[in-house]
Parts: sequence; structure tokens; C-alpha cells
Amino acid sequence: MPGNRGRTGLVLQERDRRLLIELGTLRIVDREMVKLVAGFGSTTRVNTRLLKLTRAGLLHRFFIGSVAAGRKAIYTLSPKGGILTGTEYRRISRSHGKTLVGDLYIEHQMRINNVYTTVKHRRLPAGIRFVRWRSFHEPFTQTTRLVPDGYFEIETPTGIRSVFLEVDLGHQAMRIWEQKTRSYLQFAISGDFTRLFHQPQFRVLVITTSPRRLSGIRATIAKQTDKVFWLSDFESINRVGFWSAIWLRPKGDQKFSLI
Repeated sequence: MPGNRGRTGLVLQERDRRLLIELGTLRIVDREMVKLVAGFGSTTRVNTRLLKLTRAGLLHRFFIGSVAAGRKAIYTLSPKGGILTGTEYRRISRSHGKTLVGDLYIEHQMRINNVYTTVKHRRLPAGIRFVRWRSFHEPFTQTTRLVPDGYFEIETPTGIRSVFLEVDLGHQAMRIWEQKTRSYLQFAISGDFTRLFHQPQFRVLVITTSPRRLSGIRATIAKQTDKVFWLSDFESINRVGFWSAIWLRPKGDQKFSLI
């Protein structure tokens, strides 16, 4: 509840609770992400609040970058913060206060978070409503090895769109994409998706690092299907926007918007 001190000695505000709960999904946030999900308008205020939450033991803080090139503070939920808000705590094995350089896990999670905040916390196209997001830490059936990077549903004028997310940083071999493609296709035709998610069909969004990498993944997927998958790259999303006509199907050169 707002104003609850718990055992921290800190008066917990509603936006503090919102941040701690969101960290159950986001796992890692930087200052700008905190401003977005918790509703801070001032950089000075968010810096002050993050310091207080860290000193109260509700957040852990470490840094990415280097002292020479510049460091950025990154925050994660602490066990105490999880207990206080009833949020599931999943440990991230990074030392409090440490500076990290070239951490692929951090980069991957932050890319996932950018999609999460885009569909949940940023302004959506007219007529579109965010419904829900799910994160996965293990395969969701006994017959599949799939562990998607996320799943979300949005409501459109024509119904619910169900979307799995795959963020690719360019390190997975193409044989992994061959297996993922088979697994998603099997999941689609087996009836397991409808049974577990209560929707008739889904899409898989694949976001990767470059047009060249995108071309390789498309070609691999196209050997098995021209359906289900929608693909783009980070540069296109950053340049013209997630909801723009930047998405390619496994075959063909036409680009589509998601809606």
C-alpha cells in the first residue's frame, strides 16, 4: 500500500511499487525506462528516488560501459523488494555496484524490454489496446523446447492478435533457427497453442541486428514455411517505428505493418 514503510525505513510511494512490480517482468531497467514505467517526469526526481530505493535495499544497482567511455546505471529487483511487493524475484548473477562491459545477457534483456515498454507503456496506434504480456523461463509444454523471449496480446478492431517475440543478437547458429521454426509450426498445428493461450492463432516476431542477418534468418525459415513469422531489425524499428511498415514475411519483398 502507498506509504507502507515495511522494514526499509522508506515511505513507499505508489510509483515505487509500480516500478518494483514491473521489475518482475523487466528484470533490468535503466533510468529512462524507470521514468516511462513508473511515471516520473523529472530526471532529478527519478535519480533521487532510485538512490533512495537502492540504499533501502529494494533495488540492486550495477553499471554497464566503462569509466573511460562512460557508464550507465542499471537496476534490478532485490529479494527485499520482491517480498515487499509480492513480486517474483529471479536472481540476476551480477555483483551489486560492479561495472560490466559487453554483457550479452544485459543487452538481450534490454532489447526485450524495449518491445515490452513499446506495447504496454507507449502510445499505441488508434484503435489498438494492450491486453497482456507473458514471460517464459522454461518450455511451456513437455513436447516443445521453445522458450520465447516474450508473448503479448493486443486488441485490434478485427480481434485479438497473439504474438510471440524472438530477439536475435546474431549469435545463434542457423540450425537453431531451423529447430525454432519446426517447433513453432508444430505448436501451431498441434492444438497446444489454442489449449494453453485460448486464442486461435499466433504470429512470431523476429527482431535481429542487421539486414544481412535478417536475410539469413528469413531464408532459413522460408525453407519450411512462408507463414507465422514476421521479421525486422533494430535499425528499422529505431528509424521509423515499431508499428510502421517494416516487417517482412519469410518470402517476398513487400513490407507490412503489424496492424
